Amino acid sequence: MQPRPLDRTQLAHILKVVLCWVFRATVYKSRKSRGFVGYGDAYPSNTAPAVRGAELRVAETRAINRALRKAYGIGICSVEVVASLTSSSSPANHYDVATTPQPQHGSNNCQPRLKDKLCLLIRQYNLDTNLVKAYAADFCGTETLRGATQELVESFISHLETQAKENRDSLVCKLNSYAHPEEVRS
Repeated sequence: MQPRPLDRTQLAHILKVVLCWVFRATVYKSRKSRGFVGYGDAYPSNTAPAVRGAELRVAETRAINRALRKAYGIGICSVEVVASLTSSSSPANHYDVATTPQPQHGSNNCQPRLKDKLCLLIRQYNLDTNLVKAYAADFCGTETLRGATQELVESFISHLETQAKENRDSLVCKLNSYAHPEEVRS
């Protein structure tokens, strides 16, 4: 066997590998829990230019976020991931390697899950979650939102987004009509 020096391509590949960080995080919801594991990786080509050089911390944060997301059933773990999925102008892999869809609860095509879209709208327009759920169930003609079909929920989300953009105050008044007055104890 004859040793020989590496060419530039091989050397560049090795340098990329050296700059890659991978973390494993485990979240325990209780003392008896087996734990929820999440992995995070980061290297220069999958991080934003603003955090270049901090790949170690990015990988650690991703691992923690993924473990938390699994433990608590959260579909999307950060605003950056939401932005990369909903914005056509930003590259999908700049912030998170796990933007490839995971078939769970109605999404298998690089679109955020319906629940995530709804949560994002609620946060974006500062709406009351319980009132939105009541309005959604009424809109879909079901007792609860869970009983609605995917098409009805998609239609509701589109409707809610349009209302929120056009006239948020009117939407809030509509949502308040779904509030149940609390009993007064004497």
